[in-house]
Amino acid sequence: MKKITAWAALLLIGAAVQHTANGQTKQLNSSKSIKSTTIKNQSAQQQIEKSLTIYFDALNKSSVEQAIGQYTTDGIFMPTGLPTATGTAQLKIAYTNVFKAIQLNVKFDIEEINLSGDIAFVRTQSHGTQLIHATGQKTEELNREFFLLKRENGTWKIARYMFNQPK
Repeated sequence: MKKITAWAALLLIGAAVQHTANGQTKQLNSSKSIKSTTIKNQSAQQQIEKSLTIYFDALNKSSVEQAIGQYTTDGIFMPTGLPTATGTAQLKIAYTNVFKAIQLNVKFDIEEINLSGDIAFVRTQSHGTQLIHATGQKTEELNREFFLLKRENGTWKIARYMFNQPK
């Protein structure tokens, strides 16, 4: 059995060595293309992470302008238990109301980023506390978030955002 495995390995090595220069060039070009795509995806991923970091910072600072600045003009916010906000004017009202009601102190973990051209799906999880302004009560905050981002004029913006609590 060892002899058969050794012969099979030698045959595979021999076949690989017999590739023509043309075949090797094609392989190298293919490899360069994959690296180029990977670099582009890494750059896009970094830009997405930066955009979401700015958004998450806005939530912790209760900054309405900074939060809605990370949305597309037709962006949609779908908070649990509250009406859907569509477009900049409704987003401004929604975030103003949210920040009047609570102060967040949360950290976010990006769990997944999927890219396709100028569209990205991002799944995150947040954990920390929220201060309820009406009662002064501090409670634990834990959410799962789902974002759809679009690249507009070279910048990644939130097009759709929704969240819910895992328990």
